Amino acid sequence: MDSALLKISLRGACEARFSRAGGPGGQNVNKVNTRVTLRLSLAAIAGLNAAETARLRETLAPRVTAGGDLLVSADGERSQRANLEAAYSRLEALIRAAARLPKQRRPTRPGRAAKEARVRAKRIRGRLKQSRRSGADE
Repeated sequence: MDSALLKISLRGACEARFSRAGGPGGQNVNKVNTRVTLRLSLAAIAGLNAAETARLRETLAPRVTAGGDLLVSADGERSQRANLEAAYSRLEALIRAAARLPKQRRPTRPGRAAKEARVRAKRIRGRLKQSRRSGADE
């Protein structure tokens, strides 16, 4: 997946909507539509194979609508342009992270040192609890 190609295809395929953002900003937030919500159809993302699209749909399920659109919003900045850039970069990062194959986990067992450390910690904790008991020595 080429970075430049992904940026170009995302910007052309996205639909941007602007609305008033909440939070700090004084009168600015009451007057200016600075929040950006990007809507991108998963079918419109070029350069992904079927497995990557399925992984994208699965990992980003809370952000995907019933119609198959991916929603990303940004409202952290005071300007519309900065929020638009932030939303595009967030969208690109989400797609990259979701399309990447997860690292295969190899099952391992704890080593001898780890086992000894665990037993040693249990023994110390047991002694501490035993020392708190009243009449334990008698």
